[in-house]
Amino acid sequence: MTAPALLSQHIRVTGIVQGVGFRPFVWRLAQQLGLRGWVRNDAQGVELLAQGSQPGLAELQERLRLDAPPLARVDSVKVHALPAEPFTAFSIIASQSGQAATAIGPDTAVCADCLHELFDPSSRRYRHAFITCTHCGPRYTVTRALPYDRPQTSMAAFPLCPACSQDYTDPANRRFHAETSCCPQCGPRLSLSDAQGQPLAGDPINRTLQLLQNGQIVAIKGLGGFHLACDARNATVVARLRLRKNREAKPFAVMLANAASVAPFAHIRHCERSEAIHDFQLHGLPRFARSDEVSVQGPCAVSSPIQTARDDDQRALLESRERPIVLLPATAACATALPGVAPGLQRLGVMLPTTPIHFLLFHEAAGRPDGVAWLGEPQALVLVMTSANPGGEPIVRDTAEAHARLAGIADAFLDHDRDIVARCDDSVLQVVAGAAQFIRRSRGYAPAAVHLPRSGPSVLAFGSHLKNTVCVTRGHDAFLSPHIGSLDNAASCEFQDETVQRLCDLLDVKPQIVAHDLHPDDYSTRAAMAYAQQRGFPTVAVQHHHAHVAAVCAEHGWQGPLLGLALDGVGLGTDGTAWGGELLRVDGAQCERLGHLRPLPMPGGDRCAREPWRMAASVLHELGRNAEIAQRFQDPAASTVATMLVRQFNSPRTSSMGRAFDAAAGLLGISHTMAYEAQAAILLEQAATLHIEAHGWPTSMPGGYAIGDDGQLDLLPVLGALNKAGDASQAAAVFHAALVAALTEWVIQAANTTGLTTLAWGGGCFLNTLLTSQLRQNLQHRGITVLVPQRTSPGDASIALGQVWVALHSLEATTCV
Repeated sequence: MTAPALLSQHIRVTGIVQGVGFRPFVWRLAQQLGLRGWVRNDAQGVELLAQGSQPGLAELQERLRLDAPPLARVDSVKVHALPAEPFTAFSIIASQSGQAATAIGPDTAVCADCLHELFDPSSRRYRHAFITCTHCGPRYTVTRALPYDRPQTSMAAFPLCPACSQDYTDPANRRFHAETSCCPQCGPRLSLSDAQGQPLAGDPINRTLQLLQNGQIVAIKGLGGFHLACDARNATVVARLRLRKNREAKPFAVMLANAASVAPFAHIRHCERSEAIHDFQLHGLPRFARSDEVSVQGPCAVSSPIQTARDDDQRALLESRERPIVLLPATAACATALPGVAPGLQRLGVMLPTTPIHFLLFHEAAGRPDGVAWLGEPQALVLVMTSANPGGEPIVRDTAEAHARLAGIADAFLDHDRDIVARCDDSVLQVVAGAAQFIRRSRGYAPAAVHLPRSGPSVLAFGSHLKNTVCVTRGHDAFLSPHIGSLDNAASCEFQDETVQRLCDLLDVKPQIVAHDLHPDDYSTRAAMAYAQQRGFPTVAVQHHHAHVAAVCAEHGWQGPLLGLALDGVGLGTDGTAWGGELLRVDGAQCERLGHLRPLPMPGGDRCAREPWRMAASVLHELGRNAEIAQRFQDPAASTVATMLVRQFNSPRTSSMGRAFDAAAGLLGISHTMAYEAQAAILLEQAATLHIEAHGWPTSMPGGYAIGDDGQLDLLPVLGALNKAGDASQAAAVFHAALVAALTEWVIQAANTTGLTTLAWGGGCFLNTLLTSQLRQNLQHRGITVLVPQRTSPGDASIALGQVWVALHSLEATTCV
């Protein structure tokens, strides 16, 4: 019998295929299929030359897409035939450098296999605080450059010991070419020091637990920076942490050992984990290329599987490899059990252990049991785990910085000698109307790319002033950075500069267009202008609310005109006034303002964003009831505010929906002044939720609303009626019901006028779960297709992505009127 003809193929695989065990996966496939040749990393992804029979090569191509490792995301598999070459085996060869066209994956939590080793006394990695393999551990935060190889990471300082070298070169071992692989002999190593930097003797994990149990605050080094940790059950230490961190009322997140430990503090539901949820856990993106393509140019052009999440998928999110903070409904006992953790709130931010260090602390508290059975049992330890970022500055990442910036805050430091190359704060999600929604997209998800339906010159976008992220494009991919924060302090501005440089260097791109916000005084704008001027690049200014809608268009790949609804706190409009409640017609770089909320004066300007009573006073003034202001509000400035409104002094008008929420909260006495951003709106939504859960949505809406011929939506009637309400919870529900009805009618009128039946929305107000769920339901019932943010937050963290989208379309034309 004649032997089958040998064929040779050059295969290029792109996507997130480095640092995820892809080369060992290819090697094992080749052994199974009887193929010869080689595989290596290069700047574009993974490259292989495979030689074998036609059936074997065909199966290889299929399985490269369908059976990729858990952390991989295959964007394309390109195949070219080559003349047959003589190979005797299949091997992994040295990586090849060049201009990068691949990406590094986000960091992930410890996998189940590593946990089994971590708590197995017979394992040489027993209780090793840096255990990892090809399926878990740090990626983005340890990588200095691509291709992803150990010398290009912060693990370069820790040469492999003989035993780890054997694992690294053993194809049957899951640490085969695992670049972060290590053991106690290789390092890294833990250390514990006091507030003065003096070493503390003893086992660092054991001593840290003792400190926590004795009411101390410990700075603990994680994947993307330090956390400040303390005993969440200890009211005294929680209050001390608030005082030291100058965090009066903003809620803390807590870390528990496992989902079984959550029940006393928060309600959590469980379901069988669907493939859709599995894919969302990966990167918030579809994992596989389209099944009908042999050579795919990008990820699946379908809606993200995040859409298929259900309310009972909170546990799946908690236990996902990304390990975000998940907002859960608090139990009645939570406020007493965890005093001061989330004051006045009925939701609790919960996260599960991410790093081996976290797991070891809970293991120590459990009495160091052998095996992993204890991980399925309720554990008593509850830790406040909050980002170590004093004064709203970026998260602290290295030893010297920790001791300098956390002086007077932390009592001790649990540190280690593996460098954090890139800061990366925790991600925060909630489940809304059956879908997971990002509040903050960072560790575990960033900087995974959003695939765009169009390519073009590389664009660098500097984002917004608040909740800043930056974004850079390379080909069809837009890489949105991890959370940077609000650019109102020097450290955050420096962090933005650092992130811009890191993203460009890591992706090996040289931007050709720079995009920024319309506001000339924002640091992000000034930094963008300076960056572009130094390099001679053109710039594109993008109106804030145009960018909100454009971000949704970008992630959905929407080409063509649609309606846009942008509801947030503030953004500079094209007319120089403060916008924030906008109905738009958007078509790429074209943006037309179809309508807006009736503008309200802001007595004292930006102070209104911190003092809701001022917006309540504004409503009274607009209703002709200025005389009531001094009597109604027990504030020393009340009489002055009334006079300012009469004289129109320092009272710029705004169409902001965020300020309308503040006005409602102020009128109902729910919030007089705010201790943190959006506190008034959060408390207003919470009050409304209590009434709606008990009595359903209100059917009677006193006051109502009005829509003018000019497209202006007037909420004064319903706001005026709130002033007379007795039951604040019921009135808050009425406000939400009236708002949903008003926005529904507003959009439907615009749809009838323009003929457009697709709507994209964005803006921080869409983090309101009542508004988001009910408005979407209403609009879909009326025949409107609603596109919502899925892979990014609806808030300002998505602005950079929207700026990129507009800039790419600006090659045609850009206007917003």
